[in-house]
Amino acid sequence: MQPSGRDEAGEVVEGVAEDAAEEVRRRIAAESGDVEAMSVLGAMLLRRGDLDGAEPYLRAATAAGDRAAANNLGVLLHQRGYADDAAGWWRVAAVAGSAAAAHALGRHHRERGDEPAAEYWLRQSAEQGHALGAYALADLLEHRGDAGAERWMRSAAERGHREAAYRLARRLDRRAGGETETGTDGGAAVLEEAEQWYRQASARGHRRAALHLGAILEKRGELKEAGRWYLTSAKDGEARAACALGFLLRDAGDTESAAVWWLRAAQDGDGNAANALGALHAERGEPQTAERWYRAAMDAGDDNGAYNLGLLCAEQGRTAQAEQWYRRAAYAGHREAANALAILLLQGGDATGAEPWFSKAAEAGSVDAAFNLGILFAGRGEDTVALRWYERAAGAGHTEAALQVGIARLRDGDESGAERYLRCAAGGGSAEAAYRLATVLDARRPPVPAHELGETVHEKSECEEWYERAASLGHRRAQVRVGMLAAARGDVVEAARWYREAAEAGSRNGAFNLGLLLAREGSEPEAAVWWTRAADAGHGRAALRLALVYARRGELAEGQRWADRAVALGPAEVAERAARLRDALRQELSA
Repeated sequence: MQPSGRDEAGEVVEGVAEDAAEEVRRRIAAESGDVEAMSVLGAMLLRRGDLDGAEPYLRAATAAGDRAAANNLGVLLHQRGYADDAAGWWRVAAVAGSAAAAHALGRHHRERGDEPAAEYWLRQSAEQGHALGAYALADLLEHRGDAGAERWMRSAAERGHREAAYRLARRLDRRAGGETETGTDGGAAVLEEAEQWYRQASARGHRRAALHLGAILEKRGELKEAGRWYLTSAKDGEARAACALGFLLRDAGDTESAAVWWLRAAQDGDGNAANALGALHAERGEPQTAERWYRAAMDAGDDNGAYNLGLLCAEQGRTAQAEQWYRRAAYAGHREAANALAILLLQGGDATGAEPWFSKAAEAGSVDAAFNLGILFAGRGEDTVALRWYERAAGAGHTEAALQVGIARLRDGDESGAERYLRCAAGGGSAEAAYRLATVLDARRPPVPAHELGETVHEKSECEEWYERAASLGHRRAQVRVGMLAAARGDVVEAARWYREAAEAGSRNGAFNLGLLLAREGSEPEAAVWWTRAADAGHGRAALRLALVYARRGELAEGQRWADRAVALGPAEVAERAARLRDALRQELSA
């Protein structure tokens, strides 16, 4: 005799594997009065669905005191719709020690709403080591919020119950997430145990367990194994796994295969997959197909569909439709849609209508909306309120918001606070933040000894490293400053490179300094070219240098013209020197 079930949640029939020869032997033995043979033959016929054939054998074996037959007779009567009669025979078998019958009786009482009786019989079954009984008891206790549920869920899982293994894994997974967020020790160990239970359930064919196992492996970077479990789950009909497999394939560069799995998931009602298909067709320049999939995502209950439709319409210049879809998603609680709607309203000149949507998005956690609120209030001159929103966005890692807070701190004289925010923004890739951080550090630097041009010194300070970071990101003032520091170290080549890069990007100071460098190296004609560019951009010192160059060449009229330009451009000391030179040139010309 061996217990075997049709499914984990259903009734259990105690019997043996069916075999034609075995059935003949059992039938002969049963006809001769063998109680065990009657019981086993009845179980065989019951499992085959031959209720009429099974019943007399089961009743005969039950009358002879066979508890397995009593349990199976209960199953037979339950299948015929005689639930109360079935419960009577299950009670007989359970009292006789049948764990399967105790489980069935417990479930019967739970269906009737008699939880105390259900718990009693399920506990009897579970304590005898019955996996289904342990699972049903755990489910009952979990429904009541009883802390003892986990013990029995674990017991069922250890006995091979795949749904118990999955639910235990989910419980541990959620606990590990909470412990990670609160910084409690042991979160990693709990997650590791959850993974093992996911593996056990997945190996037994639980498709949702395979999905979650794939997600854990993907997060850990084990993409190949993650893909295998996603594939297993997807083939078993789990739409979310098919969607996740699609993203994995897309990230690997196989968009065609990704589209196949997204299509399968979307057809099974996965809104995320429908959105992914919409985005894919939008990238391919197929807006009509993209719109169809975005609408399918909406029909699946995914608010991203409306948001993406808004983005699609906005890209096509269909502002009214974009606003309509943004509103739909925003009213459903989509924070980025609320932010996009506010931007649309602001662009249309409706700042009053934009503000509440920015606020709603920011309160829902949109970092961009918090930053945009900062811009909105700063534009109104409400700097205190603006700073509060900038700080909120900066706290969530918004680079430009951190820069604005850093600038505000510098303005208020809080250099240490400014440095903290500028470091965050600079680390996030802001060229302006890197430059401003460098200037803060530069102001603290002790004076360094001067070096002759051509005398290379390799040491670089932290401020120079930040200047270089900003310069490499295209910040023109940083490029000029890096050139000046390189020149101070005696590195002429490096200085010229940065000056030239700044000058070519439109920096008049870069052009002027490059001219100085070239002049010192004896290339005055080339220097004059860069000074001309700087002077044309409004650099007074460059104009004065050009006036001196032309005066030395004897081109007095041209020199006087540039001197006039230098007087007009300034600053004061330059204007004063240029005026003296202009007057001298004028006298020379009139002599």
